Amino acid sequence: MRCLRVKSRFTNHLDSLFESTVSAKGVYVLVKRLNIRSQRHFLRRVTVLTMSFVEYSDFIQDGDVAIVYLGHESMMPVKVQQGAQTQTRYGAIRHSTDLIGQRYGSKVTCSKGGWVYVLHPTPELWTVTLPHRTQILYTTDIATITMMLELKPGSVVCESGTGSGSLSHAILRTIAPTGHLHTVEFHQQRAEKVAEEFKEHHVDHLVTVRNQDVCKDGFGVTGVADAVFLDIPSPWEAVTHAKAAMKKQGGRVCSFSPCIEQVQRTCEALVDQGFEELSTVEILLRVHDVRTVSLPLPDFGPDSLAQTQPDVAEKTPPIQASVAMKTTILPREMPGHTGYLTFATKPRT
Repeated sequence: MRCLRVKSRFTNHLDSLFESTVSAKGVYVLVKRLNIRSQRHFLRRVTVLTMSFVEYSDFIQDGDVAIVYLGHESMMPVKVQQGAQTQTRYGAIRHSTDLIGQRYGSKVTCSKGGWVYVLHPTPELWTVTLPHRTQILYTTDIATITMMLELKPGSVVCESGTGSGSLSHAILRTIAPTGHLHTVEFHQQRAEKVAEEFKEHHVDHLVTVRNQDVCKDGFGVTGVADAVFLDIPSPWEAVTHAKAAMKKQGGRVCSFSPCIEQVQRTCEALVDQGFEELSTVEILLRVHDVRTVSLPLPDFGPDSLAQTQPDVAEKTPPIQASVAMKTTILPREMPGHTGYLTFATKPRT
């Protein structure tokens, strides 16, 4: 921080001059008046954070990936570019005037008079808006995986296969800023595309993408991982490579499989390799709908007390015809089976 001494009559001019000055590198230069009597101003450089999936920024900038919220069941990712437009059912969104420089969360009016919200991207929003190249994991499974693998900032994780990157983004947000993800994808085009997305989302410094067969070539690292995740057709063939990638201090491993036969073979391989504390779970989402229900009161016949004591009958207030109460309604249908999550622990060696 540099101290700048100026005369008081120039105070307003300096404030108006520097408060809106932005350098070519996206760094704001501000003059903040701390003490008018001492005629001192402090010139300070405030770095404007670039959009990232692992840290929050206030303003939309050119090159960001923003989430356009059209409704509860309708959202879309948008790559913000100077001079570009995005068409929605409410009209066009002009990036230069409607997005760039606006705060994330702002309400934006489209060309037809309708409006949308522009949200900061998060792994959860990316999961429901990403372009599907494969079947993906959703938030219920992702939350369980993150918890059961005991991930935290600084963790090193090995993953295969990468697929569309839904789980990968959640892992990166959890292990940032000092952790690292080693992810392996067998399909070359998918590996190249997800690596490009990591760069656009400004998380590429936290991840290494490899295009190889994990069952034959492993993860490309040895003795560094705190946790390993497998989402491949034959996870039992990669158990030995998972063990080799993990630290000597031990760690956790998770395998996602849609079929119970895959689970059985994977568990056998885990036991053969000395893994302990095996458990398999299936995560199903059941939403309870809260409603107000009115029920008629039961009629138990004439009041015996009122028959024997007429004075009591005269003082008894009239009985209500119905009563309202809060209750929960279970869904008639619920999302079905996605897959089995098998967890195991590698003991210290």
